[in-house]
Amino acid sequence: MSIKVAVVDDQNIFRQSLCFLIESIADFELVASAADGDTLLATLATLPLLPDVLLMDMSMPGMDGIELNTILNKRFPTVKVIVLSVHGQNRLISKMISAGAAAYLVKNCDRDELITAIKTTYTTGYYMNKQVLVAIQEKNRSVGKLKHFDAYTILTDREIQVLEMICNQYASAEIAEKLFISARTVEGHRNNLLLKTQSRNTAGLVLFAIKHQLFTLF
Repeated sequence: MSIKVAVVDDQNIFRQSLCFLIESIADFELVASAADGDTLLATLATLPLLPDVLLMDMSMPGMDGIELNTILNKRFPTVKVIVLSVHGQNRLISKMISAGAAAYLVKNCDRDELITAIKTTYTTGYYMNKQVLVAIQEKNRSVGKLKHFDAYTILTDREIQVLEMICNQYASAEIAEKLFISARTVEGHRNNLLLKTQSRNTAGLVLFAIKHQLFTLF
């Protein structure tokens, strides 16, 4: 099954080149392309099947990426947003991940990382490279010490175990295989984690774990 991808970017040559790249990869299917948020939303409303992943610019005429991401979360919550922007400030990266974006890449990332980000976001629900993790941790330091979170009081041992594996970007099937449980049971744990941590999606779980120092890569 191919990964359905949409692109929204007001820079014509960049958008066209990105669409050409998507169409050149066997595992990907380009289902929509737009130069602005309003056009994208109108297009999504007409599609028989929504894209799995949307590559979204931040700076666009009319509706910027922040507003578009908010609308997408409400109208099309199954579409996973990957921000692809020239802006690489930690503040903005942290803000977009906190607002529900599944990944954030700067536009000078290489081809292989973009492909990896799309595939990883499709299979796990998010993709976070070192730049994003640094941005989140820096944001965490800037707001001061968080209220103490006793993971072992609120989460079960198994939920913590699943959360750690989610943070390491394992898909549900991989978690199930490693823990010798069914994929359905893994999804049950994931849903419980979402409820207990009040996270809106898988990226939110990772954000929660990092904020509360339950997970770090470095």
